[in-house]
Amino acid sequence: MIRRPTVDEYFIIQAMHASSRGSCIRRRVGCILTNDKNHVLSTGYNGLPSGVINCTENPCAGAYSPSGTNLAACGATHGEKNALLQCPNIFQISTAYVTASPCIHCIADLLKTSCQRIVYLQPYPHIESFNLWRDDGREIVSVY
Repeated sequence: MIRRPTVDEYFIIQAMHASSRGSCIRRRVGCILTNDKNHVLSTGYNGLPSGVINCTENPCAGAYSPSGTNLAACGATHGEKNALLQCPNIFQISTAYVTASPCIHCIADLLKTSCQRIVYLQPYPHIESFNLWRDDGREIVSVY
C-alpha cells in the first residue's frame, strides 16, 4: 500500500523545495502560506532583493554570526516576509509552513494576518517568538 504524506508533510516538503532558492549563508528558509482549503496562497524564501549580489557571493556583515543573533546586520528578507509580500490577501492565510520556526520579527508580521497555525521543520533560537504566538491563542507545531 502506498502511503500518502499528510497535508503537513506535503507542504513542509514544498517549503523545503522553496528554501533551496535561498541565498543566505547562515540558513536557507522556505515558507508556504495556505488557506483553509489547503490551497497555496504564496511562497517565499530568504534572500536579498532582486538584482543585489547575494550573500553566497558577497557575505553580509551578519553572515557568520551565530543563528538567531545579529539579525540587523543581515540584508536578507526572511522567507516568511517574502511570502507575505507576495500573498494576494493576508486575511485568507490559515497556515504557514516554514522550514525553521519564525523569528520574533516574522512572528510579529504573521500575527497581523489571519494565520492561526505555524508548522515548522527545525526550531529557531527565538523562544520568545513561540511564547508570543501561543499567548495569542494560536498553534505552532513541529512536523517532525
